[in-house]
Amino acid sequence: MSILSNLDLIRRVPLFQALAPAQAEAVARAVIKQRYKRGDLLVEQGKKSDHLGILLTGRARVLSTDERGREVILATMGPGDHFGEMSLIDNQAHSASVRADVQTDVLLLGRAEFARCLGENNTLAYLVMKGLVQRLRQANRAIESLALLDVYGRVVRVLKESGREEAPGHWVLDGKVSRQDVAKMIGASREMVSRVLKDLEERGFVQSLPDGRTAVRDQISFT
Repeated sequence: MSILSNLDLIRRVPLFQALAPAQAEAVARAVIKQRYKRGDLLVEQGKKSDHLGILLTGRARVLSTDERGREVILATMGPGDHFGEMSLIDNQAHSASVRADVQTDVLLLGRAEFARCLGENNTLAYLVMKGLVQRLRQANRAIESLALLDVYGRVVRVLKESGREEAPGHWVLDGKVSRQDVAKMIGASREMVSRVLKDLEERGFVQSLPDGRTAVRDQISFT
C-alpha cells in the first residue's frame, strides 16, 4: 500500500477542499502528522497551543473539567473534524480539552499558516465560521436540555443525537450505551442514568439488538 503524501491527506479533509492548488501545496508543506494513543491529550483546557488540528483517523472527545476534577463530555469528534481554531482566533487558552478515545492520527497546522489561509480564501473562512456556528448551536441545545428537560428527556436526547434515524421515530446506535458517558454528557450521576435506562428498556423505548447495536424509538413525554 502506498503512503499518502501530505498533499493527498489535505485533499481528503473537507475543511481544505476549498483551497486553490497553490494554497493546498503550501498547507501540505506546513502541516505535521501526529499520532496520539488512547487517552492522550490533543489540547488541554486552560492552556494555549499554536496549531489547528484536523482528525484523519480515530475518535476524540471534547471535555470540560471543573476545579474538583469532574468531567463533562461536550462533543465527540471523528475524521474530518477540526479543533483549536477558537484559541488561534482569539489567542486565549483552550476552553476545553480534546482527548483521544482511540488511536488517532491528526494533522497539525501552525498559527501563521492558518491565519494566511483564512486571509487568502473566503471559502475556508466561511467553513471555519460555519463550524463555530454549529458548535454554538450544539451548546445552545445542551443549555436548553439542562433548563427544560428532566433526566429522562436529557438521556433520550443524547441517545438520539449519538445515533442515526433509520426510520421515522427509530434511531440506532453502533454499540452499547455507556452509562458513564451519558452521565458525563447530561450532568447526572451514573446511578441515575442507569435507573433511567433500565426503565426505558423495560418500557420498550430502548432495546439491545442481536448485532450489538442499540435501538431507540420515540417515547411519550416524561415531563
